[in-house]
Amino acid sequence: MSHETAMEPTSPIADPGGDGWRAELGATLRLSWPLAAANLLQMLTYAIDVIFIARLGEDQLAASALAIALFGLVLWALSGLTGAVAPVAAAELGERAPALRPVRRSVRMALWLAVFSGIAGIGICLLLGPLMHVTGQQAQITALAIEYNSLLVLSLIPMLFNNVLRSFVSTLDRPIFATAITGGGIFVNALANYAFIFGNLGAPELGLQGAAVATILTTLTTLAAYVVAIRLDPRLHRYRVFGRWWSPDWPRLLHIVRIGTPIALTITAEAGIFGAAAFLMGNIGASQLAAHTVALQIAALAFQVPFGVGQAATIRVGYFYGARDADGMNRAGWTAIVVGTGFMAFTALLMIAIPKPLIAIYVDPWDPKNAVLVGFALQYIVIAAAFQLFDGMQAVAAGALRGLQDTRIPMWIAAFAYWVPGIGTALALGFYTPLEGVGVWIGLATGLTVAAALLGWRWHRREALGLTRREARA
Repeated sequence: MSHETAMEPTSPIADPGGDGWRAELGATLRLSWPLAAANLLQMLTYAIDVIFIARLGEDQLAASALAIALFGLVLWALSGLTGAVAPVAAAELGERAPALRPVRRSVRMALWLAVFSGIAGIGICLLLGPLMHVTGQQAQITALAIEYNSLLVLSLIPMLFNNVLRSFVSTLDRPIFATAITGGGIFVNALANYAFIFGNLGAPELGLQGAAVATILTTLTTLAAYVVAIRLDPRLHRYRVFGRWWSPDWPRLLHIVRIGTPIALTITAEAGIFGAAAFLMGNIGASQLAAHTVALQIAALAFQVPFGVGQAATIRVGYFYGARDADGMNRAGWTAIVVGTGFMAFTALLMIAIPKPLIAIYVDPWDPKNAVLVGFALQYIVIAAAFQLFDGMQAVAAGALRGLQDTRIPMWIAAFAYWVPGIGTALALGFYTPLEGVGVWIGLATGLTVAAALLGWRWHRREALGLTRREARA
């Protein structure tokens, strides 16, 4: 009996019914759609915050946006760091399912890492005040942002706990829990915002700080929901991931850090290029910046699907990597790349065919007062359609490589692609040609295209580069 066959009855993520591309497609879709849905629901959670805060006034909305800009970047990066538990646990399942002790220890050390990195992240977020002073923000907005941020940071460590537990349930083939829990969190968030921002339902009226309280309560409720789900589900409970939480496993912790740190830096590099693009657009003109924001939100909405497919690719490829099954790695990676890229081809067609209805998600494109903004947004969306394919491809290829626990070279690829040809092209075309905002967007497309080409090449050459040999990566 082969090693892979022996593992199938006890592994929650083994191929259903054996091998084959059709079975892999089914397994990838079954794992991908709940993760993609959870990503979209998370965006909706943030949108609800904006809707409630906007009722307080422009100063409060601006203050929260500036605080979230820093907090969100730190959270996203540290989620990449702690989320490295997914490929580690998937490989352990592939090697010796059910791998109760190795998976339990990996999750425990990822929770420890959430605490350590979360403390450091809070320290970074508390630099918001000096950062706003240095960048010349208005005094009243700075004061509001600091008050909001001082409470918001308390949610960081619980959010990282949620990220680890989401990775755990997804790796154990329970991604629907992530979808359901994130969806439930939307209602908690809306109710808490309604209560604490405006003083409804007997709660104190806290204004902008009430939004931070709502975020904390939502995060803690979500964490409790993960704990309950893990406790009640027999497959998850048998791992007893909260048992002996005080017991360290330093080599395992360092292994997760070694894999996760390049992921965190890759996320920072990618987020940085879009942040830099916003500053570039602001220097070109207010209408261009507003149009850029709308077009980018539409692109970000579409990106949540290949991002979820990439998360699934990490788990599927990681399982076969642990099982030392080269054919399985090949099927899992290429299936995910085709699924993610195929979806982005569909969204690209929508952007070309019906751009105005898509813009209508955020602003009224038929209102004459929005005519200038919409004119620029329509130009940017055409370019966004062009880079959809490459954005999806690079996201899924990076996820597949993470399944091989290959993160260091992809980090350098991302940093180079985004910041050399990407920002270089944006600066050259945006400020030294008549293209202006269109030139900036061509720069973004260039960075994503180069990243997709290099990451795709690395995935294609994975065996020749020795990336599929687990022994070589101990």
